[in-house]
Amino acid sequence: MADITANGQVNSPANQPMLALQKIYVKDVSFEAPNAPQIFQEVSEISEAPQVQLNLTQRATGLGNDLYEVVLSLTLTCTVNDRTAYLAEVHQAGLFGIAGFNEVDHAGIIGSYCPNLLFPYARQVISSLVQEGGFPPFLLQPINFEALYAEQQRRAGGEPHTLNS
Repeated sequence: MADITANGQVNSPANQPMLALQKIYVKDVSFEAPNAPQIFQEVSEISEAPQVQLNLTQRATGLGNDLYEVVLSLTLTCTVNDRTAYLAEVHQAGLFGIAGFNEVDHAGIIGSYCPNLLFPYARQVISSLVQEGGFPPFLLQPINFEALYAEQQRRAGGEPHTLNS
């Protein structure tokens, strides 16, 4: 069984795989409605649906002692008649203790499992920002992080991306 000490160090028996979620938190968040209040009238008058674009990125940083910070960044941009209605952005982060995995599995955990775990939290923040910004509720559809990671690996020639701790 793995233990996480008060200072964040991960202790696990030798050669035994260990994955421990230590903390989930919002690292950064922003919301902009640059064309408010005029955009509210345009949204109610248009016949075509607003255009929504999602940009998704992730990064991982080794913090030493088998501890990693994984940050999932979502930027949602909604436009109406070529004008920005709103821009919502969240950087949802988590601290993960990861030890004892081979290189391929380790990279897969960071590239797929961790973002998949963070996504529901980021989705909730985005939804709240949009609604509290005065716009109709918006629910992001689920994202298949395993497929995204597999595609990233295919484009990179099949070699797993590793981190330097």
